[in-house]
Amino acid sequence: MSALLADINSRLVETYKAIVDDPIGVRDELRRHHELHSLTYYYQERARKRRSPKGRAGQFLYLNRTCWNGLYRENLRGEFNVPIGTKLDVYDPEENFKEFSEALAGAEIYCQDFEETLLQAGSGDFVFIDPPYTTAHNINGFVKYNQKIFKWDDQMRLRDAAIAAKRRGAHVYMTNADHSSVVSLYAGVGEIIRLERSSVISGGTKGRRVTAELLIRL
Repeated sequence: MSALLADINSRLVETYKAIVDDPIGVRDELRRHHELHSLTYYYQERARKRRSPKGRAGQFLYLNRTCWNGLYRENLRGEFNVPIGTKLDVYDPEENFKEFSEALAGAEIYCQDFEETLLQAGSGDFVFIDPPYTTAHNINGFVKYNQKIFKWDDQMRLRDAAIAAKRRGAHVYMTNADHSSVVSLYAGVGEIIRLERSSVISGGTKGRRVTAELLIRL
């Protein structure tokens, strides 16, 4: 094994696995969505229940590439409910799905909680962690807003699991929100680096601005 990839989003994980098993099938599904893409088609496809692995993977990629700002969100029934975005290009002929498959073939891919994943990290392993958070409320309402997508108890569990992995000899890097509560959570644990980037999560281009995130190195 050269890598271990894990996420709690089962649709993402099954997409990775479908690309490993059937890269050409997934590519053809995505190309078909590209040819059919329209306002009406997007909402029809969003409501469909694809059953084959390649069909579900192609649908996941299509919706992710054409929805509003590439956001992934589900309603209480577990249904993807993000509205259509403005992007028209769904498929790039230069994308080499065979190469994607080969790159992923050496990895073990799991759908599981981060704590279970980090337990497998040991001496010499490189660990990169990207927990869910939003930078839109870095100043006002960070904890309250982010509690809906990643509870503060989970932030504390993540810190403890990351520290445990570091003590076993792993090299741990993490991205997180640039907020005083996160800085306090990791104070004295590792190096905290502030990074700036352009924000894309906004209803219009005028609302997009430079935002900040943290890179935490344990």
